[in-house]
Amino acid sequence: MTKIKSGIMVFSAASFFIWGIARGASDEVHLDSAQVLESAEENYESIALEIYRLAELGYLEFESSRLLQETLSLEGFEIEAGVAGIPTAFVASYGSGRPVVAILGEFDALPGISQAVSPVRNPLAEQAAGHACGHHLFGVGSAAAAIATKEWLSSTAMPGTIRYYGTPAEEGGSGKVYMVREGLFDDVDVVLHWHPSDENDASPQTSLANRSAKFRFYGLSSHASSAPQVGRSALDGVEAMNYMVNLMREHIPSTARIHYVITAGGNAPNVVPDYSEAFYYVRDSNAAQVESLWIRVLAAAQGAAGGTETRLEYEVIHGNHSVLPNTTLSRVMDSNLRKVGGVTYNPAEQRFAEQLYLSFIEPGATVGEQSQVQDFELQHGLGSTDVGDISWVVPTVGLRVATWVPGTVGHSWQAIAAGGTSIGTKGMMVAARTLATTAIDLLSNSVLIEDAREELIQRQGVDFQYRSLLGERPPPLDFRL
Repeated sequence: MTKIKSGIMVFSAASFFIWGIARGASDEVHLDSAQVLESAEENYESIALEIYRLAELGYLEFESSRLLQETLSLEGFEIEAGVAGIPTAFVASYGSGRPVVAILGEFDALPGISQAVSPVRNPLAEQAAGHACGHHLFGVGSAAAAIATKEWLSSTAMPGTIRYYGTPAEEGGSGKVYMVREGLFDDVDVVLHWHPSDENDASPQTSLANRSAKFRFYGLSSHASSAPQVGRSALDGVEAMNYMVNLMREHIPSTARIHYVITAGGNAPNVVPDYSEAFYYVRDSNAAQVESLWIRVLAAAQGAAGGTETRLEYEVIHGNHSVLPNTTLSRVMDSNLRKVGGVTYNPAEQRFAEQLYLSFIEPGATVGEQSQVQDFELQHGLGSTDVGDISWVVPTVGLRVATWVPGTVGHSWQAIAAGGTSIGTKGMMVAARTLATTAIDLLSNSVLIEDAREELIQRQGVDFQYRSLLGERPPPLDFRL
């Protein structure tokens, strides 16, 4: 074992357990399961909780990225850092030849929300961000799965390559899109991923395509009382745009979502604001529909600028395609998740969960369901993720694991609270075992990969050509500053 930071220990033997416990005992694995389980969980829990404490925002995850790179490097992975023009993005590879199986890892936190490890609301005054989407668990659980798969490749001498993709800024930064655009997935056969959740589910799931932009209006300042006729209010431009978009809502598809915040609107009522900004998201299940709606939103912004005699600039911040499901791969993942099983709480975890549950409003699940695996059925998600772009170019499969108390919604203080406890790390290890087992199944069965590729081609449709919703803009490395 090797000490790398803050008492975090890396155990090569741990990965053997993850594979062995999920697949059952084998001739290659002769380890004391209980001992190795304890060692593995302590190791990965330490790494996950370190990233939890760091709570670094998108494109600023320097320490979190470094920690994951060190963990994988110590396990024999070759690291390519700073890929796609993003300092915190990296690719870790082990093995050679085909098939190439990739596992995604995220590690960015969310701004404007923090929480102590407590079942009651307790924001941390000294911390302005928190892992309200559980990406500290996502990044480490995927790394554990990649290491476990590496151990299987090493012990069996099977051909193939396992890769871990460190993907920054999923929360609004579309880090994966730049990596796709750079061609980093061109030689990958299959992509695996997971996400923290309040349930265990490997069903195929879609998402909404999304484009976001900041609309900036520039006017002319003046004294709002003594010389209002001289001023041209940039805030008027933002408000006029918002009014027109809100009128538009009656005339858009029911599948669409448009939301905004005013990020700058002036500082004093007696000064006509010369600068104002609105941050918009445009979503729909279909990327072409997003682009159509985008044209209308942009027209509203341009009209608002003309009507208020202000000047408009806009910057596209991020853009994601919808997730393209792959039932072939989802059935493999579902089978393995059912073998691994859900999450069982000990008495202390049960008490924490029951107290936290009291804070929920209209929860969609109850404590106890974390031990269950949901029925297999196609689900239509209403969120957006940059995994979507990957899924249109490589057969991709994901799962959700109960790292949160059942009934928890993402991006909430309750998600942060549970994610800092063993409730979160237990779920993380369920994900690691399921991912590793699925990766091994795919590395050892080329037919599955061929079937998944065929399904992808059918779902893409005739004459499909991938085109990023981001256009050609460079990564917005400063968008959280």
